[in-house]
Amino acid sequence: MKPQILQLNPILIPATNEKLAARYEVHKYFEIQDQAAWLREHGSSIEAVITGGHTGVSRAMLEQLPALKVVAVNGVGTDAVDLAYCRERGLPVTATLGALTEDVADLAIGLLIAACRNLCAGDRFVRDGQWELHPSPSAIPLARRFSGMRVGIVGMGRVGRAVATRAAAFGCPIRYTDLRAMDDVPHAFVADLLELARESDALVLCAAADKAEGLIDAAVLDALGPHGYLVNVARGRLVNETDLARAIEAGRIAGAGLDVFVDEPRVPLALRQSDRTTLQAHRASATWETRGAMAQMVLDSVAQALAGERPAMSLTT
Repeated sequence: MKPQILQLNPILIPATNEKLAARYEVHKYFEIQDQAAWLREHGSSIEAVITGGHTGVSRAMLEQLPALKVVAVNGVGTDAVDLAYCRERGLPVTATLGALTEDVADLAIGLLIAACRNLCAGDRFVRDGQWELHPSPSAIPLARRFSGMRVGIVGMGRVGRAVATRAAAFGCPIRYTDLRAMDDVPHAFVADLLELARESDALVLCAAADKAEGLIDAAVLDALGPHGYLVNVARGRLVNETDLARAIEAGRIAGAGLDVFVDEPRVPLALRQSDRTTLQAHRASATWETRGAMAQMVLDSVAQALAGERPAMSLTT
């Protein structure tokens, strides 16, 4: 009999689903109608859970899975998993750390360039036929140059370093803040977030900071100022969205590029309606290359755990 796997989220890579089906009995929880009844009847046979960073897995569910050997998160966020409980139980929780770095950094720079150069507004101007109606060059306001901007990075981990590499290639001076200065980083460390915002033309949020909330508030946005830009490819809740919406509406910052939000998929109307915002639907890792690499890491984690090994990507054991 094949090992029993509980899959809480879809995986969009067909080859991965084929491998899962060939190796395991996969139960797609997201397709089950009466999930509570199914879990009561079948939970005791489940040996692995595959989930997403946003979904995680509740402690209540974990307690109904006595045979569980691994929780494999198809993503980097583990704040929706009770890690302390998993450690107590000796249960490996794995994540796809490192697989997302390049694509997330690419999107951060893309969002910043799009916000500075008004790419989305320019696209709409052409698509809506406005260029023919208003051919004068002055019909579209002048934009902001990205090259040479002072870029402040919040969180100098894998993604922060990758963003710094890309921004430096555009001649951007880089400063950063984190829990501590890092000896292997050539950029200036600024301990105080308000000071970093004051010294930056753009603030790029790359911090994992699973427990932080509202780090970017009205004071930070005012320090960034009316010519400054905010980019968030980290966690939605790092930003006080009410403060951001007010700052955008009042022109207290120049613009924002956002891939993540506090209450996804619900995005504040003020952010959706503003021409000063460039928005994405939490898509920083959404390339075939990255999603394929993530899926392979999930497959490896499950295989290692079910073979009695410590998964290479375990965060708890």
